[in-house]
Amino acid sequence: MATSLTLSQQQKLQVKLSPAQIQVMRMLELPACELQARINEELQENPALEEGKEIVTTDIDPDSETYEDEYQNPLQNEDFNYDDYVQDDDLSERSISNPRASEGMREDIPFSVGISFGEYLKSQIYLTKMDKPDRHIAKFVVGNIDSDGYLRRTAEELVDDLSFREGIQVTDEKMADIISQIQQFDPAGVGAYDLQECLLLQLQQKDPSPSVSLAITVISRMFDAFSRKQYNKIIQKLEITEQQLKAAITEITRLNPRPGNSWVGTVYDRNQTIVIPDFIVEQENDELIVSLNQGDIPPLHISAEYNQMLDTYSNNEKSSLIQREAAKFVKDKIDAAKWFIDAIRQRNETLMQTMSAIVTYQREFFLQGDNFYLKPMVLKDIAAIIGHDVSTVSRVCSNKYVQTQFGTFPLKHFFSESITKNDGQEISTREIKQLVKELVDNEDKTNPINDDILVDLLRQKGYSIARRTVAKYREQLGIPVARLRHQM
Repeated sequence: MATSLTLSQQQKLQVKLSPAQIQVMRMLELPACELQARINEELQENPALEEGKEIVTTDIDPDSETYEDEYQNPLQNEDFNYDDYVQDDDLSERSISNPRASEGMREDIPFSVGISFGEYLKSQIYLTKMDKPDRHIAKFVVGNIDSDGYLRRTAEELVDDLSFREGIQVTDEKMADIISQIQQFDPAGVGAYDLQECLLLQLQQKDPSPSVSLAITVISRMFDAFSRKQYNKIIQKLEITEQQLKAAITEITRLNPRPGNSWVGTVYDRNQTIVIPDFIVEQENDELIVSLNQGDIPPLHISAEYNQMLDTYSNNEKSSLIQREAAKFVKDKIDAAKWFIDAIRQRNETLMQTMSAIVTYQREFFLQGDNFYLKPMVLKDIAAIIGHDVSTVSRVCSNKYVQTQFGTFPLKHFFSESITKNDGQEISTREIKQLVKELVDNEDKTNPINDDILVDLLRQKGYSIARRTVAKYREQLGIPVARLRHQM
């Protein structure tokens, strides 16, 4: 079979982002707590970036510069303009301050303290009899446990990952043994692969009793029937009475299906929330005032010492290889500091624009605090108001919270699609979800209402919604089907 080479032209349109644009997009995604950590990291890495207010000195003695007549200026070329870095009006543009925030963190804004769930698990590794190599593997396993307390990867997958990432060879049996030891950690049920194993681990750590033993049997042998609430089938298969089954179910319902969520840390942590709001909305008479929660985030500026070094190099008439390399280093560090400061400034401006637009759009909610006043709103609505792309609004709203007089809410709380009632009025889907939740909460648990009945009840209130839509809202609320809500 003959082969041949051909030459062809192809025209493409590509969009490439500059480093500064990429930095701004990354900054938009950072919540307040992570932004402070990112600033501290940049302050350590870049000596040209300093925190605190800019101190301008004008009494510099030009005769104190010993290198003035010894070097040429290596920076005078078409790719570099010294004036871009030290002109007077840069002082206002290159410094970041918080005009509304107080000197420190707002006292009424909660914050988290203590150790994390992962750190708590790792601390228990040292209470075991594992040797140093096994402790290292155990830390790797703990790192794969999610916030719910589950280990979503098998021992074989963890062995492969450990070999690929760290070059450590371990047998499947050794990995399984280490996982078994971790599954005995506190809280009970941590490190399980699935819900069935999680419940079994918790039951096995309980004090022995007839009801606990029966609960273990039900979960281990009849888990599928139990999850479907087929109680008659369990009674017949295990040859037990209804009272015995009720006692076993009581033991099971006391278990935590998400052991990771039970971590509360120290006694002090129990009185704290883990959310740091990024915005504060306050009401003064009928006016809503929006501000950023800058907390302890310091103002930033470019180092005066680095500006002076750049000034020195620019006035030198002679240069050496070492001086040219030093000049390039100073220039690069000032560039990075300038981009970083501008990225934070643009982040703050975009966040304020977005939050102000949300508050204006949902003004009634911020005045009343009732979900009934939430208007249907999607990302596209806010993007059209502030003149940015939908992806930008999405980044701003990701993992961000706002503190109001009615509580702290995630920004995504204010976004919802709309449906039209029988009278033609547009309402938020959040209102429908709230109504579905209320209907389920008030139902007879011995005879729970199914989705068809929910559709009829909603239709009586003027909401014409398809059954599949009601089922979707119910699932989003975390409400199981009627059969699984049945209680004996």
